Amino acid sequence: MRELSAEFIGTAILLLMGNGVVANVLLPRTKGNDSGWHVIAAGWGMAVFTAVWCGDALGSSHLNPAVTLGLAVAGEVSWTSVPGFMLAQLLGATLGGLAAYLFYKPHYDVCDDSDAMLATFCTAPNIRNAPSNLGSEAVATFILVFAVLVFARPTLDADGGVQLGLGSLGALPVGMIVYAIGLSLGGTTGHALNPARDLGPRFVHFLLPISGKRDSDWSYAAVPVLGPLLGGALAGILAP
Repeated sequence: MRELSAEFIGTAILLLMGNGVVANVLLPRTKGNDSGWHVIAAGWGMAVFTAVWCGDALGSSHLNPAVTLGLAVAGEVSWTSVPGFMLAQLLGATLGGLAAYLFYKPHYDVCDDSDAMLATFCTAPNIRNAPSNLGSEAVATFILVFAVLVFARPTLDADGGVQLGLGSLGALPVGMIVYAIGLSLGGTTGHALNPARDLGPRFVHFLLPISGKRDSDWSYAAVPVLGPLLGGALAGILAP
């Protein structure tokens, strides 16, 4: 139960901060309005850093079904724990998406761009091509999960048996790789990298009575779910 609570709280923090930075950039009359993609990529990287750090302190910090799947395929976690972890992550992402909306509600109330409103909840490509979009999400998530699996392993033992390596830096390498992915590979689909990150807030957008909103783009919703899961599974297979 402690691990599930950690996944729920950590993923909620992730979405509150991550979707919060997108709302800050895209919604009108915010302090960060129109500050650009670099701010979004950096903000998401720091959101991941913060959320993983908090989740780890609470007992578990996957915060992403693709990471959980990759760890299970690699034999790092039990398969019996996977459904509970994924459900906690989805519920946490839903709560975080709702919290980000409530935080920025006055700015949603003066927004007349329905596409921008949707983009503050979930991802979408500017050029729609299902195989390309799916491949983009799979490759980007493979890099993330493969890096997580490699970072988690120590590279040497220091005096006194203390294990050193990137894993000893905790959440910092994970946030850095998400930032790097955002800058390098995120321009195609918006780099969901995380099925819960996209699906939970998409449900929030679908359910909320937001004035002037468009449809929730369910025709695309499978891509940011299946792509990251494929990438995560492949990372688990190939990780050393």
